[in-house]
Amino acid sequence: MRVRLSKTFTFEAAHFLPTFPEGHKCRRLHGHSFRVDVVVAGEIDPAVGYLVDYGAIKAACEPIRVQLDHHCLNEVPGLENPTAEMIAAWIWARLKPGLPLLAEVIVHETCTSRCEYRGE
Repeated sequence: MRVRLSKTFTFEAAHFLPTFPEGHKCRRLHGHSFRVDVVVAGEIDPAVGYLVDYGAIKAACEPIRVQLDHHCLNEVPGLENPTAEMIAAWIWARLKPGLPLLAEVIVHETCTSRCEYRGE
């Protein structure tokens, strides 16, 4: 049986988007309550009845959450231009080695705006 599991983590952070046009509100320093959905997918092992322990997904995400929470994202190495797209790819690159079944990273920047990233 093929399934998709999702685990969510949140972080509060500030950023500014240096590539946006002068005068654009997002070019100024501002903050968000980010929500990230981490999705793994695959065939469950019939002997155990599950794909991945949710606790393992949470443990893989925790160092990333700590690195981003209450920071200016522009100061995080690799996130000098922290658009939702770049944040999603950055998180993917850090999770994939420890979560080989990673299928998708969804970064919710606001209640109505998100980026869905499924790797290259």
